[in-house]
Order: sequence, then C-alpha cells, then structure tokens
Amino acid sequence: MRRITMKILVLGAGAVGLSVAAKLSPVCDVHAVCRQKTAEAIRKHGFQLTGIWGNGSFAFSASAGIPPASRYDYIIITAKSRDTETLCREYATYIRDTETVSLQNGIGNEEIISQYTDRVIGGMIITGFEWRGDNAVHVSVEAGPAKLGRFPAGLDYPVQKLLEIMAEAGIPAVGTADVRAELWGKTLYNCALNPLGAVMGVPYGELIQPAAWRIITGIVREGFSVIHAEGIRLQWESADQYLRFLHDVQLPATALHHSSMLQDLARGRPTEIDFLNGAIVAKGSEYGIPTPFNACITDLVKFRESLTNQRGST
Repeated sequence: MRRITMKILVLGAGAVGLSVAAKLSPVCDVHAVCRQKTAEAIRKHGFQLTGIWGNGSFAFSASAGIPPASRYDYIIITAKSRDTETLCREYATYIRDTETVSLQNGIGNEEIISQYTDRVIGGMIITGFEWRGDNAVHVSVEAGPAKLGRFPAGLDYPVQKLLEIMAEAGIPAVGTADVRAELWGKTLYNCALNPLGAVMGVPYGELIQPAAWRIITGIVREGFSVIHAEGIRLQWESADQYLRFLHDVQLPATALHHSSMLQDLARGRPTEIDFLNGAIVAKGSEYGIPTPFNACITDLVKFRESLTNQRGST
C-alpha cells in the first residue's frame, strides 16, 4: 500500500466516517472528529473494523474537535444530515478554502456546504455500516461502489485525486460527472427501504414481502415524480424500471442490513427522515405533486422518534 502525502479531515465521524478514516489511515494522514467517548476508545484500543471491507485494527488521530492550526487537503463530512449546518458553521474557517466532500444520506447537504465554500464534491455510498462498540464497526453489505463528482456537475482533478487515494486505500469508488443524479438515485433507494425497515424493526431482506412491497412501490412512484419535476434524469427510465432493479439487484445485495434509522432509534437519536422521505414531501408540495406514501412513512418515523424520546426522559 503506497503512502500519499495528503491530509484528510473526517467531520461528524460516526460509523461511516470512522470506517472511511480507518481505511484511509495507512495511506495518508487522517484526523476524525467524533464523539469524545469514541475518540478515547480509539486512542486506547484502536479502531476495529470487520466485514466486507476487511478485518483489522487501525490507529489514527481522533478527537471531539480539530487540532489547533491544522489545515487539510480534503474535508469529508459524514455527519447525519440534520447536523450539516451546525458543523459547517462551527468549522467554517477550515471549510472555506478546502475541497469539501459530502458523503451523507439525503438531499440538501451539498447545497448547505455550498454556502460555506465553492469547492464542493458530492458523494454517495450504498454500504451498510453497523456499530459493534464505541470503537468498532462492522461493514455488512455493499450495493455498489461509492460515487464522487464535482457538485453540481463535473469531474475534475481534485475529484480524480481523491478517487486515486480511495483506490489505494481499498475503498470502492468511481467518478461521475452528474453527481446530482447519483444523489437522487441513492435517496430513492434510502426512501424505499430505510424508514420502513426502521419502523418494522427488520433487515432489508424482509421488505420483499408483498404488503411491504406495496408500500415501497408507492414511495418510489411518488419519489420518481418529484425527481422528474426537479429535472433530474436517472439511469432508469421509469419508476417501474427502478423498482425491478431495487427488487432484483439492490435489495438482495443489502438483504442482511439493518437500516441506519433503526440504529438511530435504538441509540435514542433523531433520524434523517427530513432529508429523505421528508424531502420528497417538501419538494412534492412545491410542485403540487401528492406524496401520501412518503408523508405517512415520515410521520410514522417521527412518531417512533417521539416514543423513543419519551422513554429516554422517564
């Protein structure tokens, strides 16, 4: 493995960000900003990664903030979407002149980051990361390589350089000149499976059952209508063509995965529903497109959040 003279900061490092930091750490200098409890566990015991990205223990710099007087070649934001604005405000001086990558769920993160820098790289990753402890993550499933591209469009040298670094680190990733389409494509996948898996408490494979699939079909068809209104062209010509791909390819590839929303609810944390199905509802309202399936699943997840909050406060 070749060492590359680059410094990379991972902001809002949870299961995704810490796994990315771990894989990058033998290749370049990495610092992860994460919860203090997690940072202490990594300092004492290293970071343990298991699953399809390989098994190993990794040592890299981690803390609850950025070390003083530090500068980075790339900043990768992997925080929950609800935290993007707060992170950008807190670390605005670092982001302003730095290539900044969103490797997050949902719609709207790149637009938020664009308010703080004109060097935004959009990214999407359809890989399952599951916590196994304060300093341990299991990579369970992968539906394809990560996609990176200049936001809102293009494929330039800084993107290609980051792809080179990821390839050296063993992170499957490819470039795209139309990253907005990739972001909406992943959002459609997430809207279809993530909240329903969370509400029902099941891995994605169970959602193939007819009653669940009817709900998924409604969610996807509404989402496709909104995406069309946004002027985005996906690789699938119609909602039904995407549903066949979801049924035959994506869902089987991630059948064993438990959704990130389910993990959030189990840990008593808010979900990203407003940036997923909630975003479909908001965009649908703008265009006059009815979105009852997405509205219903959004309300169900918010109901589960409120129950979790009530139990936590008693």
